[in-house]
Amino acid sequence: MMRKYLTYILMLGFPLLGAQTKVAEKTTYQDKWTLLEKENAAMAFDADVKLSDAEITLDKKLFQIRKQLLTETYKQHIPLYNRSFNEIKPLIESSKLFKVIQTMPKGGLLHTHSGGLANAAWLITTARKYKECYVYDQKDNDKFIFGQLGFFENGKVPNGFVNLNQKLNSDPGFEKELHDLLLLKRDNLCSYTDYWIEFEKRFQRINLLLPYRPFFKEYYLKGFQDLAKDKVQHVEIRYVFDELYDFQHGKYPLETCITDLQDIVKQMRQSDPQFSLKLIYSSFKFLDSESIEKQLEVAFKLKKQFPDMISGFDLVADEAAGNSINSFQKNWTKLNEITKKSGVEMPLFLHAGESTSVFNKNILDITLLNNQRIGHGLNLIYFPKSMELIKKQNKLVEVSPISNQILGYVSDLRNHPARVLLSNGVQCSINSDDPAVYGYEGLSYDFWVAYVNWELDVKALKKLVFNSINYSSLNKNEKKQAVESLNAQWNDFVQKTNQQLN
Repeated sequence: MMRKYLTYILMLGFPLLGAQTKVAEKTTYQDKWTLLEKENAAMAFDADVKLSDAEITLDKKLFQIRKQLLTETYKQHIPLYNRSFNEIKPLIESSKLFKVIQTMPKGGLLHTHSGGLANAAWLITTARKYKECYVYDQKDNDKFIFGQLGFFENGKVPNGFVNLNQKLNSDPGFEKELHDLLLLKRDNLCSYTDYWIEFEKRFQRINLLLPYRPFFKEYYLKGFQDLAKDKVQHVEIRYVFDELYDFQHGKYPLETCITDLQDIVKQMRQSDPQFSLKLIYSSFKFLDSESIEKQLEVAFKLKKQFPDMISGFDLVADEAAGNSINSFQKNWTKLNEITKKSGVEMPLFLHAGESTSVFNKNILDITLLNNQRIGHGLNLIYFPKSMELIKKQNKLVEVSPISNQILGYVSDLRNHPARVLLSNGVQCSINSDDPAVYGYEGLSYDFWVAYVNWELDVKALKKLVFNSINYSSLNKNEKKQAVESLNAQWNDFVQKTNQQLN
């Protein structure tokens, strides 16, 4: 009988023990998997954010809205991911998600340029009101290009320029043609165009408009109003300084553009009390070291006069065509000397890594300099040690997703390098770069494409928004007030959006 029981134990017991071992192995594997998932999440840029119950509720609602959007585009065979911004812009504007993002407080716009703020349609309509505004309607030459606008006195109009208003009245189709010439579109993601050549032509077409003081004031007021309407409370412009003028007084001192902008900010604060502005003095990468030295001298002089307006220094232009940051070593080493002499510090906010090439090594200089934020930083992911140092030094990357696509750096925004940066704990903010040139206003479009393409959640959105104030060049007191205001706006947004999406 005993032998019979032993037989049953042998037959049934060992398989049972084997099954228990397999369960134990499975549990161990799952535990390791879960731990690994948590460890990856703990490295992300937003790991320190804890959401309230209301924010968690909103997160679930936005997740469903995005899921529904993706389901609908799939059903309708709309290739959402491999189409250009210009192609999907109408879809974005008609989406429920866009309406929500438009009401979301954006904090600050840390990366935009002085020639890319006010939209093209407004620019044409406003410019034609001035009887002294002209447009060049001949073939491009070494001085002017077709569609270039400018203000001129009677008797001093260069050959090839015609009165803008008269031209638009006599040739109704020219307004659309001019409007298209002021925009940079990328309809076909596969076709090759030298986007930087076309991009710079857009700025050349308006570079004679902006220094005209009456137009200058209207232009910046309009640009700031568009941003405030899109829930942006703080703006930092890469500003290329030029003397303002009008035909009554001639040229004004360089400081006039700063005092005029201060007056415009005061005007903005009548309706938006928290609105603020900083200027990053910008020069060009294609200049030589001696020229940059002179530009730095002007920048230091202006910063000493306007410490609350001038926040730092940058070099702009196509990185593939311009000089490397490293080639200006002489200028960077002199910064400490000039700082001691002037008693003014000049932080750098350099464009670096706006490239998809590992041969562009501008990003290497960033960790060695007093460079607080990085413009674009697309190829940072190719330099792991630099990425580690930038994270350690707590420097922010200013990401401009739509600009990066239109200029040909990233076609499918799901593959944007910022996704790698965010998951590796590199702090970023969302920016529009030159929205007027790309055919839109504000920051909502960039947040929409980031939220949809990068599979973000409310925690990530909140971190990106607050980063734009925490890494701004506002002083300590200004930043404290801005964060308090943003907190109130954010909580109000969460509450109201939850109610509306019930």
